[in-house]
Amino acid sequence: MVLAIDGLQPDVGHEVLWVLRDCLSGEVLLAKSLLSATIAALTALLTEVRDALPVNVTGVVSDGQDTIRKAVARTFPDVPHQQCHFHYLREAARPIYEADRHAKKELKKRVRGVRKLERQSEADNDVEGELVRGYCAAVRAALTDDGRPPLVASGLKLHDRLEQICASLERVAARAGPFPGGLKRLRQLLGKGLEQTAGLWPRVRAAYRWVKRVARLLANEQQRPARQVRRQLSQILSQMRQAAAATPEPELANQLRHFVKVSKSYWSGLFGCYASAELPRTNNDLEHLFGSHRYHERRASGRKVASPGLVVLGSVRVISGLATRLRPEEGLVLGVGYVGRWRQLHAELEQRRRTRRQQRRFRRDPIMYLKKLEELALQLSLLP
Repeated sequence: MVLAIDGLQPDVGHEVLWVLRDCLSGEVLLAKSLLSATIAALTALLTEVRDALPVNVTGVVSDGQDTIRKAVARTFPDVPHQQCHFHYLREAARPIYEADRHAKKELKKRVRGVRKLERQSEADNDVEGELVRGYCAAVRAALTDDGRPPLVASGLKLHDRLEQICASLERVAARAGPFPGGLKRLRQLLGKGLEQTAGLWPRVRAAYRWVKRVARLLANEQQRPARQVRRQLSQILSQMRQAAAATPEPELANQLRHFVKVSKSYWSGLFGCYASAELPRTNNDLEHLFGSHRYHERRASGRKVASPGLVVLGSVRVISGLATRLRPEEGLVLGVGYVGRWRQLHAELEQRRRTRRQQRRFRRDPIMYLKKLEELALQLSLLP
């Protein structure tokens, strides 16, 4: 088996639902809520799964969390531990993505008049009104097309698309003569926004070239051996350090240094997937499992985000929900001695639900909640 481990925390400050899944079969092997993700607690989870499995674990995949790394090293000292390339690139490129998002925000602030032009053209049924509405629709589509880090630079995408729209307007002016009123104002609005933010994009573009270069290398479409990928990534990181030292832009230099620093922390876990075809490069399948469960929960409850009950009852909900989708033809098969295990699990879940109820009661009426605790403390003090 190849283990994947990750945690889900809908509410900050509460329990984390830890899930261990087999990458080969897709089965969830264990789901348990923990209040703290210490090395000892995660080691206990991994040990429980290891001792219950009838086969050996040949690999582990996870993100780069330090406690997970150390827990895996304790439990599976001789098993390759692959750290997710997606999490690595997202963490390493975080300052670059933030710079891209800042540039995008500044550009969007300067093209907010598009909606006004669109409304003014709604009453025009001629060709000019149709042209204005068409170009405004293109601008609005570009403004609302967001991307997720680390590989999608939504700011650069917006900048390039607005430049394409401006170039199209210039071609219209060159072939058809002067702009009509609506198109002229739209061209001025876009040109002003691109001109005022022109100084923000060269740094972002230069930084993202490095990110894309590392991503292409890690994708390893040419099936290079692990040793060669490691050597080439080391060369790229050396070039990034040289570029950071040579650039006159302090912000770009800090972004490249951050990328190199994060790469060092992930270094030992980036190349195991190239030595074993069964070991995945990313932990995205387990992330998709969380997303799938939230999707079905949202369809049933209407909640847009994961509910706190998912952590409280996740050790039952996640496993049962996935099992019914993986093996719908088997029906309900109960093992020998399940009643005792069910009672123990039910007691653990009830304890978590009791804790949640106490928190809700305090939020609803803090004064009454504290008053009851004071009365309880007074009763204890009166006992002989």
